[in-house]
Amino acid sequence: MQSLNIPTSKSLSNRWLILQYLYPEIILEHLSTAQDTVILKEALGKINQNDEKIYLNIGHAGTAMRFLTALLSTIENKTFVLDGSSRMRQRPVGILVEALKSLGADIDYLNQNGFPPLRIKGKKLSKNKLEIAQNVSSQYISALLLIAPKLPQGLTLILKGAQVSKPYVHMTLSLLKSLGVSLIQEANSITILPKKTIAKKHIRIEGDWSSASYFYGALSVMRNKNVSLKSFDQNSLQGDQKIVEYFQSFGINTSFTDSQKIILSVKSEFEMPSFLSFDLLETPDLAQTLAVTCLALGIRCRLTGLQTLRLKETDRLSALQTEMHKLGALVKISDDSFELIEPNIKNTDVSIKTYDDHRMAMSFAILQKKFPGIQINHPEVVIKSFPDFWKRFKHL
Repeated sequence: MQSLNIPTSKSLSNRWLILQYLYPEIILEHLSTAQDTVILKEALGKINQNDEKIYLNIGHAGTAMRFLTALLSTIENKTFVLDGSSRMRQRPVGILVEALKSLGADIDYLNQNGFPPLRIKGKKLSKNKLEIAQNVSSQYISALLLIAPKLPQGLTLILKGAQVSKPYVHMTLSLLKSLGVSLIQEANSITILPKKTIAKKHIRIEGDWSSASYFYGALSVMRNKNVSLKSFDQNSLQGDQKIVEYFQSFGINTSFTDSQKIILSVKSEFEMPSFLSFDLLETPDLAQTLAVTCLALGIRCRLTGLQTLRLKETDRLSALQTEMHKLGALVKISDDSFELIEPNIKNTDVSIKTYDDHRMAMSFAILQKKFPGIQINHPEVVIKSFPDFWKRFKHL
């Protein structure tokens, strides 16, 4: 049986990096090698330099943009320009900026209102209560929660609208609790109490379930191997652990071992369904994996809860539809859903465009396991979350 290393969690790594900046008593082990995490770590290393104005360019790293916007606004007597790639300049950050400004933050848009680049003059944020929409991006909520215990009076968030990507907010709250931060969570509000210092804390970061999903997809198509993936916790804080449940629909079992490995095994004599439906409101990063796996296996599917996908590295719904149409499949999309109506692949002599999106490249790699002639343009985009992806995936 093959044993493969998967990157550690980018989501956990990025949250712990912000918390480590606020609480230097934290020691991190197995930090993610994802480009997003590397960029965030480098940016945090520049914050304390003596320049009058500090320029930070975080490229495509959306999490870094949201988390740093909140953090930089609290760093007194320093001015920052926070910028990113051309695509990042198209990704909205207005809800978070306006929330921070309601706390007293000094932030200006340098180009288009609601979008980066931002000029941030750090200051003490004296107010401690705000309302914020939670139906656009969970990262806005997490960005505020991460800085909350270091605010003079803590912070109370009044949450409006239906919550998206709920596990990511739960992850953030769990990390705060593990540091001894006191919080009060009610139906539509979260209150974080101040905490100036913590005891020394050693953190080991687990494997990334989102990255593991591509191996689940490949195994669903190949059906000829058992594979073990290292460094996964059965009681994971990552919402994308739901792939364990989702991929049972494709005949893939998951077993946890005492050595923090998971073993993926293919059910023998498994009859594939003709149609599958998944609500991905809490796990939208799995949409491309599930959509391409269904296409490769000729399974019609409907994926819902995808309203955040148009705001990612690219408009992922439109990108999926465009590339699948090249192959001959019939796809219907709406603002929050994806439907694979006819998963018939009629043309395999195509090149898949990746749109500067790591998940487009890695998800369509699943299809290559069945149709090796399909080409994937700009395969290097995987560096954003999984630098060694092609090397690991080739082992299958």
